Amino acid sequence: MKSCPALAVLSALLLGPGLGRADTAVEGIVTLPRTHAAPVMNQRYEIITEGGILSTNPPLAVVYLEGTFPPAGDPPVQQVAQKDFAFLPALLPVQVGTRVAFPNLDNTYHNIFSYSPAKRFDLGRYRSDERPIPEQQFDTPGLVVLRCDIHEHMRGLILVLDTPHFVVTDAAGHYRLGRLPAGHYTLKAWLTSRTTLERPVDLRDGATLHVDFP
Repeated sequence: MKSCPALAVLSALLLGPGLGRADTAVEGIVTLPRTHAAPVMNQRYEIITEGGILSTNPPLAVVYLEGTFPPAGDPPVQQVAQKDFAFLPALLPVQVGTRVAFPNLDNTYHNIFSYSPAKRFDLGRYRSDERPIPEQQFDTPGLVVLRCDIHEHMRGLILVLDTPHFVVTDAAGHYRLGRLPAGHYTLKAWLTSRTTLERPVDLRDGATLHVDFP
């Protein structure tokens, strides 16, 4: 029985581009470091330092795909707020070239700065009602440590990545990266300022690959 070209064209028009095709993805579990005890009244994520190693508490990981990807448009503006004398979110992964806004949601002054090699800046003191909200563009891959010149306990992290494909795990270490291009890449999992795991991966069009980081 011969296929009908007209029927094939009609089916393609009804489905539309990409519809009816399985998503190319990678998913799995990252074994996170042991959870550090946190005060009962503070269940939000924070940045801790042990032996000069920076990490989130409770632990999180950032999983990202490294390789060569076609150029895309400018990434959307992200934000790291200061709320209740903490950075929110405590850990923010961004693509190279991303602008990040730093709104002050506290009823006091903050002065956000970083001395990290990937980005050095000092926003100066500003209140919650001051406009425009300070922004910085992050053009160099690497880890940027955020601090406040007024409130010394405040710590935050921005992980600048040279890839558009990344995701933060949930509290149990689960992750999923979808809508990926097929090909050979390196999959990485950032856990702390000194620990990044990696696996070579071959992604097939329309298939989901399972990769764990034990």
